[in-house]
Amino acid sequence: MQHDKLHTTSSVLLFMVGLSLAVGACGQNVADNSKSVAQASGSLPPVETKDPNSNYTPAFSGQTRVAGVKTSTPYEGKVLTEALKSPWGITSLPDGRLLVTEKEGTMRIVTSAGQVSEPITGLPKVNAAGQGGLLGVRVDPDFASNRMVYWVFSEPLPDGNLTAVAKGKLSADEKKIEGATVIYRATPAYKGTLHYGGRILIDKAGNLIISTGERSDLVTRPQAQSTNSGLGKVIRITKDGKPASGNPFVGQTEARPELYSYGHRNVQSLAFHPVTGDLWEGEFGPRGGDEINRVEPGKNYGWPTITYGIEYSGKKVGEAIQQKEGLEQPVYYWDPSVSPSGMTFYSGNAIPEWKNNLFVGTLSGMHIARLVIEKNKVVGEERLLADQYQRFRDVTQGNDGALYAVTDQGRLYRIAKK
Repeated sequence: MQHDKLHTTSSVLLFMVGLSLAVGACGQNVADNSKSVAQASGSLPPVETKDPNSNYTPAFSGQTRVAGVKTSTPYEGKVLTEALKSPWGITSLPDGRLLVTEKEGTMRIVTSAGQVSEPITGLPKVNAAGQGGLLGVRVDPDFASNRMVYWVFSEPLPDGNLTAVAKGKLSADEKKIEGATVIYRATPAYKGTLHYGGRILIDKAGNLIISTGERSDLVTRPQAQSTNSGLGKVIRITKDGKPASGNPFVGQTEARPELYSYGHRNVQSLAFHPVTGDLWEGEFGPRGGDEINRVEPGKNYGWPTITYGIEYSGKKVGEAIQQKEGLEQPVYYWDPSVSPSGMTFYSGNAIPEWKNNLFVGTLSGMHIARLVIEKNKVVGEERLLADQYQRFRDVTQGNDGALYAVTDQGRLYRIAKK
């Protein structure tokens, strides 16, 4: 069991309750915050009101359930389309259109008016069972001239499935990917369908940052702590799939040179801070213990040795400890779970109070979490579009400065100043 799907039943009920609000929303301003509300830090109660799964004590003040904040600038969420099929990843093309992956193995291009292209063909086969499929996507910084696309997917192999990275060229007619090539595989393969990770970024040096999961099962879980495994890691490779220069484990006999950090459970969120350039990630805990981390090279983020979550059965995880020397504490965690998926920092100017805030799509939480971060600590939290009853799978900032989000139910939202 995994909390990507843990609250499916309750989510469906919530969705039905809110259906009357949501049906017919396409093309309408479905989320409207037009009231001016003071958002002074600490002036509002925490947004989480449910009881936690455990009685674990945070390592420091503000590590969970910080004060709530509320956006004072009038903004709106607009549904551009509802025609996508289980979208998973979203990224901007140079002309402002959006390239979207769909879980079953297709890519599509969506215009700012919500027009959805035919499926783009030529991609390798995916295993779309469980949490697998066609996952994160990014285009080359020089896409305008080289038309290169990079993506992550769950690859079926004879001995199981694994998280793989591929690249290819988008044809001039935008109908197919040419020369699709798998450049990296996060081995070992495993006969399971959970916890692939799957996000991808491109850093300033032109290297690919990839997230993987530890494949969920008890037999694979310990590999998150092994530096000789590709499971439960953040990976840093070149565009040809080779270990990037300057990686923390290069030259170490018992460690893989492509590893950047380890001790992760299932990282489905990656983003660079627009000012510091720091890498941040979000990952699924078990029952509670979802985390936001600032990723530093070579560091161990603790799973499954330490966690603020418990097993889905209600039992303790391991020795039920939350802190241990040499293992990194999360900057922030949620209990109960919200299931953090894609995320992005806001660097636009239209809504100044959002500047450098982190926006995280949540699945079981069914909202977009806005986290106000100061000096690498979360000091405020807000829930956006919670009235939409959608599982927000990915969030990105478009070339126009607006936020764009896709949901499991097939929607694409544009979130911007009213």
